[in-house]
Amino acid sequence: MERTILKHILFSALVLLSALNANARTINAVDFGADPTGKKLSSDAINKAIETLNHEGGGVLTLTTGTYLCGSIRMLSHVELNLQAGATIRATTDKKAYDPAEPFDGPEYQDGGHTYFHNSLIWADGAEDIAITGRGLIDGEGLTRHDTETAGKVHGGSIGTGDKAIAFKLCRDVLIRDVKIYRGGHFGIITTGCDYLTIDNVLIDTNRDGIDIDCCRHVCVSNCKVNTPHDDAIVLKSSYALHEARPCEDVMVNNCLVTGYKLGTAMDGTYVPETVNWVCGRIKLGTESNGGYRNITIANCTCLYSSGLAFEEVDQGIMDNIVVTNIAMRHVHHYPIYITTGKRNRGPQLEGVYSQAANISISNVVADDCDSLSGIHISGMPECKLRNISLRDIYVTYRGGVEQKPSVDNYPELDTKYPEIAKFLGLAPVYGLLVRHVEGLRINGLHMSLMGSDARPAIGMKDVVDARLTDVSQPTPTTDNVYIDCKKLTTAF
Repeated sequence: MERTILKHILFSALVLLSALNANARTINAVDFGADPTGKKLSSDAINKAIETLNHEGGGVLTLTTGTYLCGSIRMLSHVELNLQAGATIRATTDKKAYDPAEPFDGPEYQDGGHTYFHNSLIWADGAEDIAITGRGLIDGEGLTRHDTETAGKVHGGSIGTGDKAIAFKLCRDVLIRDVKIYRGGHFGIITTGCDYLTIDNVLIDTNRDGIDIDCCRHVCVSNCKVNTPHDDAIVLKSSYALHEARPCEDVMVNNCLVTGYKLGTAMDGTYVPETVNWVCGRIKLGTESNGGYRNITIANCTCLYSSGLAFEEVDQGIMDNIVVTNIAMRHVHHYPIYITTGKRNRGPQLEGVYSQAANISISNVVADDCDSLSGIHISGMPECKLRNISLRDIYVTYRGGVEQKPSVDNYPELDTKYPEIAKFLGLAPVYGLLVRHVEGLRINGLHMSLMGSDARPAIGMKDVVDARLTDVSQPTPTTDNVYIDCKKLTTAF
């Protein structure tokens, strides 16, 4: 009897939910005065429509085929902004059309782009149940790429007016699906302090960061294509922008393609390689890392003409329980895999607290045509070692071509520097695998090859405790090609 009653209750609830969804109001932005010809500003009309839907309990605002010239668009709770195929939101170059940056009390330990949100093209602050969907385009033509460096200073004015395409802060239940973003400004998408966030099937071709997930929880980024030749493609951060060290946790990045082709050539399908020395386009954790990272999975991704995977904890946080698997990389700049901790400590200083990283597993990676600057680089600090690092079934082909043989002993520590090998550490003393200050290293299946000769050793290990290396291969397997300073070492080459 009780089971029958329960079934009736569940059935009635489903019927009610279906009725509510069927009756959800859908309105057209043109009916509120939006101009699909792009000749006059449409953001005021769009904001009026969003306010109407929010006041009535929610609904869908549709932008039909056309171009809508816009300044700031303010997303409110229970509203879906739907860009139909052929619809374009184009960011105006008129800076007066963007909202001013919100107040920020106290010192800023992060750049202005991570501090201010209201000065963006599409923004929300404290909203819930919001969505941006559809096959349309967000073109950040009028957005700026740069903001004022403000770390450690008090806000003294509007920072980077109109510098982000989508910026959500302290929101809950957020969906961004199917849209395309071209020229996204400082950030194509930035979400800070957001819970239950889904970004799916989004194409981004932009000049700085593609997707920034900062201090967020319960996040899924899937099926996205992100081209960012001059900055990070998909990056997790845990800055001090919320006045606390909040972790970025419970995040999955799955089935994504990240690239570093010339701006616009991913969007138009020509895929022209970038020719400058610094090409980014990578998947990264850091550098802002006050709150650390927990429970992160990165799986089934392809990286082309980009820098490699970077996991950087340098601001006194903890990076823990990171799983990476099934990654294909080709034409890799600077390094294929980089795991590091450091003492930049950009935030309130915590006496005696060190950045930490532990329980990191990387498996099933194939990387071809990798830069000679650095191989796989895994480095903790003398004061606080990395713990429990696992590499399994890794296949890497390096370019080689280096004739000098720098010393592993003299290779500099990261210490307080910005964690970028090319800028502050320079040419690595080994071409294949460098491991320093690690306790608990497991490598099972690491296969390295060279496209050209290289004078450096294949492997360098220093201050490593409890390492087990099995099924490791290299082009010239001699004792001269390995430098190992390790306590409790087991090998089976």
